[in-house]
Amino acid sequence: MTKNNPSPLDCSRLKRTLTDKPKSVPSPASEESRSQRVCTDHMILARWTSASGWEAPILKPSGPLEIPPTASVLHYAIECFEGLKLYRGYDGGLRLFRPAKNCERMRTSAARVTLPDFDPKELEKMIVALCAQDGPRWLPREQTGEFLYIRPTLISTDSALGVRTPREALLYVVLACFGDNSSIVPAAISSADCTAGDLPGLRLRTSDLDSIRAWPGGFGYAKIGANYGPSLVAQRETQAAGYDQTLWLFGEEGVVTEAGGSNFFVVWRNSETGRLELVTAPLQDGIILAGITRASILELARSRLAESCDGLEAIDVVEQQYTIQDVSRAFQEGRLIEAFVCGTAFFVTPVSIISHRGEKIELHQGCHRSRYARVMRSWLAEVMWGNDKHGDWVVDVNGAR
Repeated sequence: MTKNNPSPLDCSRLKRTLTDKPKSVPSPASEESRSQRVCTDHMILARWTSASGWEAPILKPSGPLEIPPTASVLHYAIECFEGLKLYRGYDGGLRLFRPAKNCERMRTSAARVTLPDFDPKELEKMIVALCAQDGPRWLPREQTGEFLYIRPTLISTDSALGVRTPREALLYVVLACFGDNSSIVPAAISSADCTAGDLPGLRLRTSDLDSIRAWPGGFGYAKIGANYGPSLVAQRETQAAGYDQTLWLFGEEGVVTEAGGSNFFVVWRNSETGRLELVTAPLQDGIILAGITRASILELARSRLAESCDGLEAIDVVEQQYTIQDVSRAFQEGRLIEAFVCGTAFFVTPVSIISHRGEKIELHQGCHRSRYARVMRSWLAEVMWGNDKHGDWVVDVNGAR
């Protein structure tokens, strides 16, 4: 291809070099798996230059990357990434949950930091190819209900030290063993027979006034490293205070945005109409990430809970700005039903306590306080693990090699 007609990303050109030294596969419950440092036997990568476009993707043994010490990803954080899972379903199948959404979002993130464009469908093909190669051995059929974490990443490898639009980049995908962060939720949450009693869940502490994760016109909507590193100071302080995650507020009025790296929901009764509402922050401000789990919850709630269902009262879905004072008022007036976070890592996890400037909003008051989180978690799990054939939300990777 010429400089005026660079080569597009094309997974049909994939080249394979398989390892002759396969790794031992750790057990899912082992410390090795939970360390989040163990990758499977292979990775897949594609290089890009502004002059020639995308080279043919290569599936090769996993190992260190070779990049120059002056690569702009190391100096200016010019990178983006995604996170999704490969599931071993209870029917024995290997499947992905809505991977097209992750690939589309990664393209949006890449554009925010001037990384090269690509066809999201080709990235999805790369992900499927890697999962089909390593999935059968690393997620054997007898390990139903287990998963591997998938991390697609796009970095600038431009070796010039000056701040400029990248002229070289590297797209790669790895599969890794990853602990189940949603295990903080007790088994009862996933069960239809949930007994009353205090339920553990995430303990949230609101961010300080001088700590801001994202702002209008910024890059809170993009999954880039610059969104995460600066949040670690607040996270360290949150954990030192005895809490799990930071509930990020914006502005003096305390607009609620995200919890840690997860989307945040509340269920409350509207003070004027008396109707139940499922409320979460909107996307149009560009402050929060357009989570795939978030979108799935909203779609399921709109389609299944417009009327009473599974013993649950009908609920209105609301995407709007709201403040921590609104949450506190609903709690004081007895209108706050529950709160939960969602995302690839934490799945759907109830919140037990929100600490805000000395006030504690306690939500661990029996199983009925987590009914909507429990049902959403159950519905999504049924799809992810293959028990609910919900439209085109899952991609079967069996036989894709």
